[in-house]
Amino acid sequence: MIVAIIVQRDNQRMLARNETFPTDLFRTALAGAIAMAAAMGFGRFSYTPILPGMMSGVPLSAADAGFIASANFVGYLVGAVLAAYGWAAGRERKVALLALATTALLLAAMAMTSSVAIFAAIRFLAGVASAFALVFTSSIVLSHGAAAGNDHVQAAHFGGPGAGIALSSVMVMLIGIAYHGSSDAWRANWIGGAIYSALSLLAVWYLLPSGPASSAQTGKEPAIVWNRPMLLLTASYGLFGFGYVITGTFLVTIARMDAAGQMVEFLCWFIAGLTAAVALFAWKPLVRPLGLGNVYVAALLVETAGVLATVLLPRSVAPLIGGALFGATFLAITAYGLQIGRKLSPASPRRTLAMMTAAFGVGQIVGPVVAGWIAERTGSFTTPTYMAAVALVVCALLVLPVVKKVS
Repeated sequence: MIVAIIVQRDNQRMLARNETFPTDLFRTALAGAIAMAAAMGFGRFSYTPILPGMMSGVPLSAADAGFIASANFVGYLVGAVLAAYGWAAGRERKVALLALATTALLLAAMAMTSSVAIFAAIRFLAGVASAFALVFTSSIVLSHGAAAGNDHVQAAHFGGPGAGIALSSVMVMLIGIAYHGSSDAWRANWIGGAIYSALSLLAVWYLLPSGPASSAQTGKEPAIVWNRPMLLLTASYGLFGFGYVITGTFLVTIARMDAAGQMVEFLCWFIAGLTAAVALFAWKPLVRPLGLGNVYVAALLVETAGVLATVLLPRSVAPLIGGALFGATFLAITAYGLQIGRKLSPASPRRTLAMMTAAFGVGQIVGPVVAGWIAERTGSFTTPTYMAAVALVVCALLVLPVVKKVS
């Protein structure tokens, strides 16, 4: 996997400087990367490259596609809210593994129907599963990285979804070639994702530690202190969910509507995955000189440029450049936003992660419905994309008063 290669390379550099990256910490980082590739890269984001085939093969309208996507994000919100409570304390590993197993089953279930309502129900449950996988796997992996004082673990963990995105795009391309444009190729894509996720479950079961690091807080956490910085950050993070999700859901569909060609459709999501997989490693050198808050703001502005690129540049390159900038930023913003939240509310890291994920989920619910509805009536995603860009700029402005507190 891409992130494993990068961590191993960094491990060799550390050894050359007489530093160490313990084997158990490497296993933990790898477990996080594999889990996130399955739960997020396939469980959530493979809908993006599979969607054009579903729209023509089922068929689905743009409004249908947005409704199904939003159902997934409603499930994600529900899962994040449920995860905020202390019911899973001491059982994080079991819940994380069960969420991965559920993800594999639900991916397979998508191939068994053609009903929009059933698609939406399945994607709702998949959203719950992906939120559980994110929150509880992160609570284990990130606590071990924090206890060791090693930020490579976080970078590898949050690089996992990007690796999954890249792999899912390759899978969709290969299945498309094998099926020679068959209207049922989309079903094979969902089955392929289910198989990958099932194999990932076995690897994570073997690699993932038994629970959060012993130095991490266990049991019920205190309530989050909702001061002004925490409110502004959460509002920014929630609006970011709206700003990123339109490109994140419809990028490949936009490429197909613009007749950019099959290779561009494949490459735009593949490049997005590759850049996402290495994004935190690329942004990390800027954190110390610029500060965590400034890097968060900078990444939001770069993503704004990427979102606008999808509709402003010539159609032959717009999805490629837009996908590259989107991938290079959205996971970094996700990770650094959560990290800022942990700094602002250090006594309640699990509640903070879950509640910020919930705010993010609200933005995601609204985005696809609005974009699908507008695209259905205008015949393009141009207007929703401009709306997303404006939302991302507002995200950056909201968090500016918080920057000094976390830099």
